[in-house]
Amino acid sequence: MRLYDSSISGNCYKVRLICAHLELAYERHELSVTDRSNRAEVIGHLNPAQRVPTLVLDDGRSLGESGAILTYLAEGTPYLPEDRFDRAQVMQWMFFEQYDLEPNIAVARFLLKYVDEEPDPQLIEELQAKGHKTLAALERHLCEHPFLAAGKYTIADIAVFGYTHVADEGGFDLDAYPAVKRWIQRVQDQPGHVPIDA
Repeated sequence: MRLYDSSISGNCYKVRLICAHLELAYERHELSVTDRSNRAEVIGHLNPAQRVPTLVLDDGRSLGESGAILTYLAEGTPYLPEDRFDRAQVMQWMFFEQYDLEPNIAVARFLLKYVDEEPDPQLIEELQAKGHKTLAALERHLCEHPFLAAGKYTIADIAVFGYTHVADEGGFDLDAYPAVKRWIQRVQDQPGHVPIDA
């Protein structure tokens, strides 16, 4: 397999993390998340959105979007439940991550850490306010559950962990969310875990 990747992207990290858990071999091809000038020629024929991650399977077929890639790779493994309701819960948290967490926490992180220009303070304030609402929702759930879905570690946890564990880089103090911090540690304790900078 070949993974078109960015080492700083939480979305790409999710794919690297499931591959580490499953001990899947792949080639990494780094693409910049700030300079997208070569995206069309490099992955335009593989992913219509021209985003990373993009995974090319051994048979030449390609997949984009981290959630789709996670679901494909986890099929038939303990990381994706077979039970219909449990699987729907996994999807629920993956949608939550892309709709609530990524647009706020990940974008605040990107603007504060990876963009050369000074970001608009009002925009950062808005992103952080929404991000704190997201973290509060996560905290409420994790106060009562060790993992996000099905009572065990799944791709829902991988998806949400991708940007949550680096939320401090977006100006979010995770000390305010002790259940989230305990969950982060549980995720990091999973067999085969690799950090984002591995």
